[in-house]
Amino acid sequence: MSVIYRRSMAYLDKFVPPKYAPLWNHPAGPKTIFFWSPWFKWGLVVAGLSDLKRPVESVSLPQSLALSVTGLIWSRYCLVITPINYNLCAVNVFVAMVGTYQVQRAARYQLALRDSEQAAEM
Repeated sequence: MSVIYRRSMAYLDKFVPPKYAPLWNHPAGPKTIFFWSPWFKWGLVVAGLSDLKRPVESVSLPQSLALSVTGLIWSRYCLVITPINYNLCAVNVFVAMVGTYQVQRAARYQLALRDSEQAAEM
């Protein structure tokens, strides 16, 4: 498979304008997974933003907490790897933000539900 990849990249190299050659040949450029994985991970952010429209009772607290924590962990990690990947850092920060907001929504709902149940018992 790497032979096919190398040949296709050598073919595509001919069409890259000299102005964009530094980006094209960068260690985190379009020739690598370091470039493409953050772009696909933005799908998690879009999905998280669309979940903001869901009723709060259907928000999963453990899932939102997991998204928040992994977003924080990976945003730190992507700044210490080589090459440093700022796009990956940005997407992980946004994943953490969306997850944290959903955790806040779910936790507030759970607390309000518990308070209303305690008030009904009295």
